Amino acid sequence: MAVKSAVLIPARIGSTRFPEKPLTILNGMPMVRRVYFNCLETGLDTFVLTDSKRVASLFPNDVTLYNTVSYENGTERCAGALDHPVFDQYKRFINVQCDMPDVTATMIERCLECLDHYPLSTVYTSNPKNDSVKLIRAGDQALWFSRNTTGYGEWHLGLYGYRRDALQMYNKLEIPSEEGIEKLEQLRWLKAGWQMGCTHVDFNGTEINTPQDIETWNLKK
Repeated sequence: MAVKSAVLIPARIGSTRFPEKPLTILNGMPMVRRVYFNCLETGLDTFVLTDSKRVASLFPNDVTLYNTVSYENGTERCAGALDHPVFDQYKRFINVQCDMPDVTATMIERCLECLDHYPLSTVYTSNPKNDSVKLIRAGDQALWFSRNTTGYGEWHLGLYGYRRDALQMYNKLEIPSEEGIEKLEQLRWLKAGWQMGCTHVDFNGTEINTPQDIETWNLKK
């Protein structure tokens, strides 16, 4: 029997770098809805986890978990969601960040496949720009992540895979100083000694991290 998996889209409304980012309109559609519909192409059950009634109102009630608990990052929100009984049936989860409007089913499937070998997973692609988050790896294992400080590394993309037991541990882990400096949630796993697999995917899209990225996305369309 196949392991049952779900896609989780954490959508925090109060980003300090880009407030109300999930509601950004891209070609007439809120970005979080665009991400959601792309995720549905996998055929996996897909849920939106949010602290915003405005975001929640964009989706059917049975695919939205509205929770005003303050979380530091999307992985904390995903881990907190496991307390809800709707998630009891799933053993693996893919966290797709809502700033990935060009995510594809193939990217999600590759991240999921990597969980056959590691308790955690993520994806990367060829690096055509200097301002992306960098992934340092050895073969198919992620060793470290950094924001523009290494000068080298792969272009890390905003997808994470978790086996259920690993995700359940996240909110119990110590928050390392490096996570606070880099603002990268995956460092909590690595500093705690967890192994994270990584796999290459093709990606010609745009991550929406700043308002300027909207212009880049529109130009590509």
